[in-house]
Amino acid sequence: MKAVKFEKYGGVDVLNIVEIATPVPGPGQVLVRMKAAGINPGEAGIREGKFAQQWPTTFPSGEGSDFAGIVEEVGKEVSGVAKGDPVIGFSNERSSHAEFIAVAADQVVPRPAGVSWEQAGALFVAGTTAYAAVKAVSLKPGDTVVVSGAAGGVGSIAVQLAREAGAKVIGLASEANHSWLVSRNIIPVTYGKDMADKIRTAAGGRIDAFIDTYGNGYVELALELSVAPDRIDTIIDFAAAAKHGVKTAGNREGAKGEVLTELAGLIDKGRLEIPIAKVYHLADVRDAYTELEKRHTRGKIVLVP
Repeated sequence: MKAVKFEKYGGVDVLNIVEIATPVPGPGQVLVRMKAAGINPGEAGIREGKFAQQWPTTFPSGEGSDFAGIVEEVGKEVSGVAKGDPVIGFSNERSSHAEFIAVAADQVVPRPAGVSWEQAGALFVAGTTAYAAVKAVSLKPGDTVVVSGAAGGVGSIAVQLAREAGAKVIGLASEANHSWLVSRNIIPVTYGKDMADKIRTAAGGRIDAFIDTYGNGYVELALELSVAPDRIDTIIDFAAAAKHGVKTAGNREGAKGEVLTELAGLIDKGRLEIPIAKVYHLADVRDAYTELEKRHTRGKIVLVP
Protein backbone atom coordinates (compact mmCIF):
# COMPACT_ATOMS: atom_id res chain seq x y z
CA MET A 1 0.00 0.00 0.00
CA LYS A 2 1.01 3.65 -0.36
CA ALA A 3 1.83 5.67 2.77
CA VAL A 4 3.45 8.98 3.68
CA LYS A 5 6.83 8.57 5.37
CA PHE A 6 9.76 10.80 6.32
CA GLU A 7 13.26 9.76 7.39
CA LYS A 8 14.54 12.98 8.96
CA TYR A 9 13.26 16.24 10.35
CA GLY A 10 12.73 19.04 7.87
CA GLY A 11 10.38 20.89 5.55
CA VAL A 12 7.79 19.44 3.22
CA ASP A 13 10.55 18.10 0.97
CA VAL A 14 11.26 15.28 3.46
CA LEU A 15 7.77 13.83 2.90
CA ASN A 16 7.67 10.87 0.52
CA ILE A 17 5.06 8.42 -0.74
CA VAL A 18 6.42 4.90 -0.29
CA GLU A 19 5.15 1.37 -0.77
CA ILE A 20 4.90 -0.60 2.47
CA ALA A 21 3.15 -3.77 3.56
CA THR A 22 -0.53 -3.40 4.35
CA PRO A 23 -0.93 -3.79 8.12
CA VAL A 24 -2.65 -6.85 9.52
CA PRO A 25 -5.13 -6.10 12.32
CA GLY A 26 -4.19 -7.80 15.57
CA PRO A 27 -6.52 -8.82 18.40
CA GLY A 28 -8.87 -5.96 19.22
CA GLN A 29 -7.97 -4.05 16.05
CA VAL A 30 -9.66 -3.13 12.78
CA LEU A 31 -8.15 -2.41 9.37
CA VAL A 32 -9.71 0.61 7.62
CA ARG A 33 -9.44 1.56 3.96
CA MET A 34 -8.89 5.33 4.08
CA LYS A 35 -11.40 7.51 2.25
CA ALA A 36 -10.24 10.86 3.68
CA ALA A 37 -7.63 12.03 6.20
CA GLY A 38 -7.16 15.51 7.62
CA ILE A 39 -3.84 17.28 8.04
CA ASN A 40 -2.94 19.46 11.02
CA PRO A 41 -0.39 22.12 12.03
CA GLY A 42 0.89 19.92 14.87
CA GLU A 43 1.95 17.30 12.34
CA ALA A 44 4.01 19.91 10.50
CA GLY A 45 5.66 20.84 13.81
CA ILE A 46 6.48 17.20 14.56
CA ARG A 47 7.97 16.76 11.08
CA GLU A 48 10.10 19.89 11.54
CA GLY A 49 11.42 18.62 14.88
CA LYS A 50 9.83 21.36 16.98
CA PHE A 51 8.41 18.79 19.41
CA ALA A 52 11.31 16.34 19.39
CA GLN A 53 11.64 16.44 23.19
CA GLN A 54 7.92 16.05 23.97
CA TRP A 55 7.08 13.60 21.16
CA PRO A 56 10.28 11.99 19.85
CA THR A 57 10.17 10.44 16.40
CA THR A 58 11.45 7.04 15.35
CA PHE A 59 12.54 7.08 11.72
CA PRO A 60 11.23 6.29 9.22
CA SER A 61 8.10 7.89 10.58
CA GLY A 62 4.54 7.78 9.35
CA GLU A 63 2.22 10.73 9.70
CA GLY A 64 -1.34 11.67 10.52
CA SER A 65 -4.04 11.16 13.16
CA ASP A 66 -7.39 11.95 11.48
CA PHE A 67 -9.13 9.56 9.13
CA ALA A 68 -12.41 8.17 7.90
CA GLY A 69 -12.98 5.11 5.79
CA ILE A 70 -14.50 1.67 5.38
CA VAL A 71 -13.63 -1.26 7.61
CA GLU A 72 -11.72 -3.76 5.48
CA GLU A 73 -10.98 -6.41 8.09
CA VAL A 74 -11.52 -7.02 11.80
CA GLY A 75 -9.13 -8.77 14.14
CA LYS A 76 -9.95 -11.30 16.83
CA GLU A 77 -11.85 -10.19 19.93
CA VAL A 78 -13.59 -7.32 18.10
CA SER A 79 -17.31 -6.77 18.57
CA GLY A 80 -19.60 -3.98 17.47
CA VAL A 81 -17.61 -3.30 14.28
CA ALA A 82 -17.92 -5.29 11.06
CA LYS A 83 -16.33 -5.43 7.63
CA GLY A 84 -17.92 -2.83 5.36
CA ASP A 85 -18.83 -0.39 8.16
CA PRO A 86 -18.23 3.30 7.36
CA VAL A 87 -16.29 4.78 10.29
CA ILE A 88 -14.59 7.90 11.63
CA GLY A 89 -11.39 7.29 13.55
CA PHE A 90 -8.02 8.34 14.85
CA SER A 91 -4.54 6.91 14.98
CA ASN A 92 -2.16 7.30 17.91
CA GLU A 93 0.67 5.86 15.80
CA ARG A 94 1.06 8.64 13.19
CA SER A 95 -0.29 6.38 10.49
CA SER A 96 -3.46 7.84 8.96
CA HIS A 97 -1.84 9.30 5.84
CA ALA A 98 -1.92 5.95 4.10
CA GLU A 99 -4.27 3.82 2.03
CA PHE A 100 -4.96 1.51 5.00
CA ILE A 101 -4.83 2.13 8.76
CA ALA A 102 -4.88 -0.45 11.56
CA VAL A 103 -6.15 0.86 14.91
CA ALA A 104 -7.82 -0.38 18.07
CA ALA A 105 -11.54 -0.96 17.55
CA ASP A 106 -12.37 1.64 20.21
CA GLN A 107 -10.63 4.28 18.07
CA VAL A 108 -13.35 4.19 15.43
CA VAL A 109 -16.99 5.26 15.65
CA PRO A 110 -19.82 4.96 13.11
CA ARG A 111 -19.98 7.62 10.39
CA PRO A 112 -23.52 8.99 10.19
CA ALA A 113 -24.96 9.23 6.68
CA GLY A 114 -25.14 13.02 6.89
CA VAL A 115 -21.40 13.42 7.45
CA SER A 116 -19.37 13.61 4.23
CA TRP A 117 -16.16 11.64 3.92
CA GLU A 118 -14.14 14.86 3.86
CA GLN A 119 -15.75 16.25 7.03
CA ALA A 120 -15.42 12.86 8.74
CA GLY A 121 -11.78 12.50 7.79
CA ALA A 122 -10.94 15.97 9.09
CA LEU A 123 -12.91 15.75 12.33
CA PHE A 124 -10.78 14.16 15.04
CA VAL A 125 -7.87 16.51 15.86
CA ALA A 126 -9.55 19.85 15.17
CA GLY A 127 -12.95 18.79 16.46
CA THR A 128 -11.85 17.28 19.75
CA THR A 129 -9.40 20.15 20.32
CA ALA A 130 -12.15 22.73 19.81
CA TYR A 131 -14.51 20.71 22.02
CA ALA A 132 -12.01 20.61 24.89
CA ALA A 133 -11.13 24.30 24.56
CA VAL A 134 -14.77 25.35 24.70
CA LYS A 135 -15.37 23.13 27.75
CA ALA A 136 -12.25 24.53 29.44
CA VAL A 137 -13.53 28.11 29.49
CA SER A 138 -16.84 27.07 31.11
CA LEU A 139 -19.23 28.93 28.82
CA LYS A 140 -22.75 29.67 30.01
CA PRO A 141 -25.68 31.06 28.02
CA GLY A 142 -25.20 34.82 27.71
CA ASP A 143 -21.41 34.78 28.15
CA THR A 144 -19.23 36.63 25.65
CA VAL A 145 -16.22 34.73 24.31
CA VAL A 146 -13.50 35.76 21.86
CA VAL A 147 -11.91 33.17 19.55
CA SER A 148 -8.65 33.92 17.74
CA GLY A 149 -7.99 32.23 14.41
CA ALA A 150 -11.77 31.97 14.13
CA ALA A 151 -11.79 30.69 10.54
CA GLY A 152 -8.98 28.17 10.94
CA GLY A 153 -9.26 24.42 11.38
CA VAL A 154 -9.87 24.51 15.15
CA GLY A 155 -11.24 28.05 15.39
CA SER A 156 -13.99 27.48 12.83
CA ILE A 157 -15.30 24.61 14.95
CA ALA A 158 -14.77 26.35 18.30
CA VAL A 159 -16.90 29.34 17.31
CA GLN A 160 -19.78 27.05 16.37
CA LEU A 161 -19.53 24.99 19.55
CA ALA A 162 -19.43 28.20 21.59
CA ARG A 163 -22.65 29.31 19.90
CA GLU A 164 -24.12 25.87 20.68
CA ALA A 165 -23.31 26.61 24.34
CA GLY A 166 -25.40 29.80 24.13
CA ALA A 167 -22.52 32.28 24.14
CA LYS A 168 -22.12 35.51 22.22
CA VAL A 169 -19.06 34.84 20.04
CA ILE A 170 -16.55 37.31 18.66
CA GLY A 171 -14.32 35.79 15.99
CA LEU A 172 -10.94 37.26 15.07
CA ALA A 173 -10.29 36.67 11.38
CA SER A 174 -9.32 38.35 8.12
CA GLU A 175 -12.00 40.29 6.29
CA ALA A 176 -12.17 37.52 3.65
CA ASN A 177 -13.74 35.28 6.31
CA HIS A 178 -16.17 37.77 7.83
CA SER A 179 -19.18 36.78 5.71
CA TRP A 180 -18.72 33.12 6.68
CA LEU A 181 -18.64 34.08 10.37
CA VAL A 182 -21.67 36.38 10.10
CA SER A 183 -23.65 33.60 8.41
CA ARG A 184 -23.09 31.53 11.53
CA ASN A 185 -24.08 34.30 13.96
CA ILE A 186 -20.50 35.10 14.90
CA ILE A 187 -19.43 38.75 15.31
CA PRO A 188 -16.29 39.21 13.16
CA VAL A 189 -13.38 41.44 14.13
CA THR A 190 -10.37 41.94 11.85
CA TYR A 191 -7.10 41.03 13.53
CA GLY A 192 -4.29 43.59 13.59
CA LYS A 193 -4.05 47.14 14.88
CA ASP A 194 -6.22 48.31 17.80
CA MET A 195 -7.72 44.87 18.34
CA ALA A 196 -8.47 45.43 22.02
CA ASP A 197 -10.58 48.49 21.25
CA LYS A 198 -12.33 46.74 18.35
CA ILE A 199 -13.16 43.74 20.54
CA ARG A 200 -14.52 45.92 23.35
CA THR A 201 -16.73 47.74 20.87
CA ALA A 202 -17.99 44.48 19.38
CA ALA A 203 -18.65 43.01 22.82
CA GLY A 204 -20.58 46.01 24.09
CA GLY A 205 -19.85 44.93 27.64
CA ARG A 206 -17.86 42.42 29.67
CA ILE A 207 -15.75 39.78 27.93
CA ASP A 208 -16.02 36.54 29.89
CA ALA A 209 -13.73 34.09 28.11
CA PHE A 210 -11.05 33.79 25.42
CA ILE A 211 -10.04 30.81 23.26
CA ASP A 212 -6.69 31.21 21.49
CA THR A 213 -6.11 28.94 18.51
CA TYR A 214 -3.39 31.04 16.86
CA GLY A 215 -0.75 32.15 19.38
CA ASN A 216 1.33 35.25 18.68
CA GLY A 217 0.33 37.32 21.72
CA TYR A 218 -3.36 36.51 22.08
CA VAL A 219 -3.00 35.32 25.68
CA GLU A 220 -1.67 38.74 26.61
CA LEU A 221 -4.51 40.35 24.66
CA ALA A 222 -7.04 38.29 26.63
CA LEU A 223 -5.50 39.49 29.89
CA GLU A 224 -5.56 43.09 28.61
CA LEU A 225 -9.28 42.59 28.06
CA SER A 226 -9.61 41.66 31.76
CA VAL A 227 -10.50 38.02 31.13
CA ALA A 228 -9.73 35.87 34.18
CA PRO A 229 -6.81 33.44 33.60
CA ASP A 230 -8.99 30.42 34.43
CA ARG A 231 -11.30 31.37 31.55
CA ILE A 232 -8.53 31.69 28.95
CA ASP A 233 -7.48 28.61 26.96
CA THR A 234 -4.69 28.48 24.40
CA ILE A 235 -4.05 25.41 22.28
CA ILE A 236 -0.71 26.70 20.97
CA ASP A 237 1.07 29.31 23.12
CA PHE A 238 2.36 27.10 25.91
CA ALA A 239 5.06 29.57 26.98
CA ALA A 240 2.44 32.26 27.60
CA ALA A 241 0.25 29.73 29.39
CA ALA A 242 3.09 28.82 31.75
CA LYS A 243 3.89 32.47 32.37
CA HIS A 244 0.34 33.63 33.05
CA GLY A 245 -1.32 30.49 34.43
CA VAL A 246 -3.96 30.09 31.74
CA LYS A 247 -5.36 26.79 30.51
CA THR A 248 -4.04 24.63 27.66
CA ALA A 249 -6.85 22.12 27.16
CA GLY A 250 -6.94 20.68 23.67
CA ASN A 251 -6.76 17.40 21.78
CA ARG A 252 -5.26 15.49 24.71
CA GLU A 253 -8.30 16.26 26.85
CA GLY A 254 -10.86 15.77 24.09
CA ALA A 255 -9.43 12.66 22.40
CA LYS A 256 -12.23 10.25 23.21
CA GLY A 257 -14.49 8.14 21.04
CA GLU A 258 -17.59 9.52 22.76
CA VAL A 259 -16.54 13.09 21.88
CA LEU A 260 -16.03 12.06 18.25
CA THR A 261 -19.51 10.48 18.27
CA GLU A 262 -21.07 13.63 19.75
CA LEU A 263 -19.42 15.89 17.17
CA ALA A 264 -20.41 13.61 14.30
CA GLY A 265 -23.98 13.69 15.58
CA LEU A 266 -24.01 17.50 15.53
CA ILE A 267 -22.80 17.48 11.93
CA ASP A 268 -25.42 14.91 10.97
CA LYS A 269 -28.15 17.12 12.49
CA GLY A 270 -26.91 20.21 10.63
CA ARG A 271 -25.80 21.96 13.82
CA LEU A 272 -22.05 21.87 13.10
CA GLU A 273 -20.05 22.30 9.92
CA ILE A 274 -16.45 21.27 9.31
CA PRO A 275 -15.41 23.72 6.59
CA ILE A 276 -13.24 22.02 3.98
CA ALA A 277 -10.70 24.42 2.48
CA LYS A 278 -9.06 22.12 -0.07
CA VAL A 279 -8.78 18.44 -0.96
CA TYR A 280 -5.49 16.93 -2.17
CA HIS A 281 -4.57 13.45 -3.28
CA LEU A 282 -2.19 11.53 -1.05
CA ALA A 283 0.49 11.82 -3.73
CA ASP A 284 0.32 15.62 -3.38
CA VAL A 285 0.94 15.66 0.37
CA ARG A 286 3.81 18.13 0.02
CA ASP A 287 1.50 20.62 -1.71
CA ALA A 288 -1.13 20.10 0.99
CA TYR A 289 1.28 20.98 3.80
CA THR A 290 2.72 23.90 1.86
CA GLU A 291 -0.80 25.33 1.71
CA LEU A 292 -1.49 24.52 5.38
CA GLU A 293 1.66 26.23 6.59
CA LYS A 294 0.59 29.55 5.08
CA ARG A 295 -1.97 29.64 7.93
CA HIS A 296 -4.61 31.39 5.83
CA THR A 297 -7.02 28.60 4.90
CA ARG A 298 -10.64 28.59 6.08
CA GLY A 299 -11.28 25.29 7.79
CA LYS A 300 -9.53 22.01 7.05
CA ILE A 301 -7.28 20.60 4.33
CA VAL A 302 -7.95 16.95 3.53
CA LEU A 303 -6.08 14.14 1.81
CA VAL A 304 -7.87 11.47 -0.23
CA PRO A 305 -6.36 8.32 -1.77
